[in-house]
This record gives sequence, structure tokens and C-alpha cells, in this order.
Amino acid sequence: MTLKAIRTLENSDVIIGYTVYVDLVKEHFADKEFLSTPMKKEVDRCVMAFEEAMKGKTVSMICSGDAGVYGMAGLMYEVGVRYPQVQLEVIPGVTAATGGAAVLGAPLIHDFCLISLSDLLTPWEKIEARLLAAAQADFVICLYNPSSKKRKDYLNRACRLMLQYKSEDTVCGIVSMIGREGESSRMLSLKELMDTPVDMFTTVWIGNSQTREIGGKMVTPRGYRHE
Repeated sequence: MTLKAIRTLENSDVIIGYTVYVDLVKEHFADKEFLSTPMKKEVDRCVMAFEEAMKGKTVSMICSGDAGVYGMAGLMYEVGVRYPQVQLEVIPGVTAATGGAAVLGAPLIHDFCLISLSDLLTPWEKIEARLLAAAQADFVICLYNPSSKKRKDYLNRACRLMLQYKSEDTVCGIVSMIGREGESSRMLSLKELMDTPVDMFTTVWIGNSQTREIGGKMVTPRGYRHE
């Protein structure tokens, strides 16, 4: 969290979020009122937040990482149209792409893109097109939601697609449980990544053609000229 996020939570009457995220912050803000909903109840969660605000309370909706990156900020604005009396502010956080990049070294120093492999809200055909376009353009690619119980082979499929434009020796990295207890990381090649099991708590980085390993870290040069 950023300092602004911490101060905002300290000044809130109610903290609302997905059950897992609420459990992560409860001990740090024990004097607050907490409300939560399970997964797939995102709209209900947003309505709950606005309804609490309508009672004159200061309410914080929490997400993991940054609320504006695969988070709840967009949906809050959509639902907020029904509550014009409520003032909405988005507080920045640290998303997995940058948090995990710091663990690996410096993989995002040049142009990069984020792609989620979850096809819950996006058709796989569109995900596939984005993977191919990003690989062809030689972006560093950060993958969110690389696998789940129902999508065990999605990372393998994504790697096979990217191998059409990227070398099998491309430097890659994975980080699990970013910023949480049990955090772990690993560097490997794109060929090795293709058959590496991951879960929903893992984020994946695929380097560009210039990304390399320096002192055990994953580094993408920006192209600064050495005088």
C-alpha cells in the first residue's frame, strides 16, 4: 500500500472488499467496521459501499494491488452513476507488475504490456490476439491470472503462441505471493516457462529480445548510451 492508502483507511468508518482482501488488512485496522462479499459479487460489493456512504460514513473499497489495474475502480464509477451525491476518489496502490518486477530486478525498464490470461470476462480469441501482437512488437509482457483449476494449460498455450515471435531462450521470471508471507521468485527461459506449473497467486514476466540476466536478476535495458 501507499502511505496515502494507509491514511485513507485510518480515516475511514467502513472498509469493504472481497473476503480474502479484507482478511489481509483486518488486524491492521482493528477498530474499523468491515463488510465483504465473495468472488463474483463485485456489483453487490460496490452497491454496498455506496449505500454505506449514503448513511454519511466514510467508506473505503479495497482491492489487491492497484484499484485501477484489473481492480474495482472502473466498476465503482459505473455503479456510482446511481449515487451522484457520493464523492468517489481512487487511491493508487502497487500493482503486481511493478511489485513483482522489483523482486526480479528490473524487467520493465522499457516498453511493456499487461495481459490477463483469465477468460472469465474476455474471450480467449481476444487474449490470443493480444499475446501475438505484443510478442510480435517485442514488448516485455507481464501476465496476470496465468492459471487456475479450470485453466491449467493456459500459460502453456500462451507461451506456445509467443514462441512464434520470441526466442525460446527469452529471459522470463515468475513471482508468487508478491509482498505477502511466502513470497518466492524464479528466473527461467521461455522454453522452461512453458511447462512450469503456476497458480492464481503467481505473476509472470516474459522479457523482450534485449532482456538479460545480470547478477541473478532479470534486467531489460532502456538503451542509455554510455559516455
